[in-house]
Amino acid sequence: MAPHLAPGSRHPIPVRRPEIPFDPSIPRHWADGNAVASHIFNALNLTFPEGERFFIRAVNDHLGAIDDPALAKQARAFAGQEAMHGREHERYFDVLRAQGYRIDRFLRRFERFIRLTNRMPRSLRLAMTAGAEHYTATLGHFAIANPEMRKFHPTMQALIVWHAVEEVEHKAVAYDVMQAAGISYLTRIAGYALATVSLLTWAALGCRMLLRQDGITRKEAVALRRELERRVDPGLVAHTRRQLRAYLRRDFHPNDVDDLDQAHARLAEIAPIAAV
Repeated sequence: MAPHLAPGSRHPIPVRRPEIPFDPSIPRHWADGNAVASHIFNALNLTFPEGERFFIRAVNDHLGAIDDPALAKQARAFAGQEAMHGREHERYFDVLRAQGYRIDRFLRRFERFIRLTNRMPRSLRLAMTAGAEHYTATLGHFAIANPEMRKFHPTMQALIVWHAVEEVEHKAVAYDVMQAAGISYLTRIAGYALATVSLLTWAALGCRMLLRQDGITRKEAVALRRELERRVDPGLVAHTRRQLRAYLRRDFHPNDVDDLDQAHARLAEIAPIAAV
């Protein structure tokens, strides 16, 4: 049985090496035909490889602050999982290019943003990483728990579920390293604010770019977004909002929500991707 999460949990974090079977059968609007849903993820996908390399550097810069050998082991596994995410999401870029999307200008702009962000103080970069990891783990829980996901193209479903599960597995690592480094509450919240603005801005820019290339008008996009909202369980949306706000609590810890068993059960559905 998978170990239960708790603050201070030092459960194993496996580094899987999947080969997602990307092929020409993936449609442009693979999220059950909804262009907005597809492009929200596509936009995030464009930021993942460079973003996750940023996360790895931020955690690695503070390895010297870790006294707990089990946390040090988790930090190394965190880097391994994030490196695999970057590799697979970068492979997906070729699918988007083959579908006719012009993404390279956006990628260059995002790379410039990451270079600027690398100039921030080390403590703020780690706080930003911990905040971003709370977003990815919370959205990962949303993906795992959302039954609408099962209507997505199987390849994209596998990519999202695998990534989401690993975000749940390592969701506390950057946060625990931040605590080990003695980073203050104010810096933690500043990092979360920067992560929030960065995530929302780049997701919006990327989604708008892809919708424009599809020739979808603003009015059509609003209608697609409303259709998407009607199909999602309001209880799951409310849970997601509560969890994002919870990060502001002084006594917050990422493992306050124990969804590891749920994540592993969902991962088992997409075998052989689940193999370590």
